[in-house]
Amino acid sequence: MKVLALIPARSGSKSIRHKNVRSVFGKPLIQYSIDQALSAKSVSRVVVSTDSAEYAQLAEGLGAEAPFLRPEAISGDLSTDLDVFKHALEWFKNNEGWAPDIIIHLRPTHPVRRPEDIDAAVFLLEEHPEWDSVRSVAPAPHPPFKMWNIQDGMLQPFAECGVEEAWNHPRQALPQVWLQNAAIDVTRPRTIIDLRSMTGQKIGAFPMRDFYDVDTTEELDRAVAALLLREEMPTGRTFVFDIDGVIATLAPANDYERAFPLDDNIALINRLYDLGNKIVLFTARGSATGRDWVDLTRGQMSSWGVKYHDLRFGKPAADFYVDDRMMSVSDLSSWISTTPL
Repeated sequence: MKVLALIPARSGSKSIRHKNVRSVFGKPLIQYSIDQALSAKSVSRVVVSTDSAEYAQLAEGLGAEAPFLRPEAISGDLSTDLDVFKHALEWFKNNEGWAPDIIIHLRPTHPVRRPEDIDAAVFLLEEHPEWDSVRSVAPAPHPPFKMWNIQDGMLQPFAECGVEEAWNHPRQALPQVWLQNAAIDVTRPRTIIDLRSMTGQKIGAFPMRDFYDVDTTEELDRAVAALLLREEMPTGRTFVFDIDGVIATLAPANDYERAFPLDDNIALINRLYDLGNKIVLFTARGSATGRDWVDLTRGQMSSWGVKYHDLRFGKPAADFYVDDRMMSVSDLSSWISTTPL
């Protein structure tokens, strides 16, 4: 069985510029999909379809093939998956005389999937020759039975489910519905070429738990958090922590003598320290007023039992800090709380 994993990665994303190659934990976003496809036992070839020579070179360096550049005509905002996959199949036929039996659609914007899931979806289609395709789905976060159309100023139910006035019932009392999650689609060449469809009409379900397709910065943050939980425990890394609001309570009128320790967060920092990470404390104390808080701060860190390597002052006072390496305390806690010392 010849199985092609095709990863479409055009360069013209508008919502997040160059999102397909954006760095996530030191890897281009597309690398997660390439690595997963290369690790899947069912996959014969991993190919990236892109309109960018730079993306193609990157993909080849990561172990994928990029034997062609996608034409500009099918690389725009309104280009369809069908155009992209039809072009790839025709290119392989005309240039290599090769055709896969099954094609997997792996979107680089859904980096959270397992190679075993890819294999299971392929196996499902193999076991059902009468199906045109298999599509991954996840539980819909919002039931359509609580959605509406507006006609002549009046609300009309968007969907019916046989439950009287479903829109007034708790979500838990309504039928489970599923949303395509853009993680894994498996189809056949005949579905694309003969039926001119990515799915056909006979679509097998591959249920998954989560939805992490990235189209906005908020969705990217969710995917990053999910990838974080799959990473190994951190060691040998550098973590920089603010003090007030992270290690200490926010002090009224910036009178830091009145700050109290946040014990749970301090325990988290100490655990990172014990795991062999470098801990840097960086504070804006005194930046706005010019007052010297060095001795008080060092004394607080000592009496509160905070383990750290370096304490730095001079952080500019600000209402907001924007940083591409930002991590919330809750995300950090979820990451390192999964494995005991």
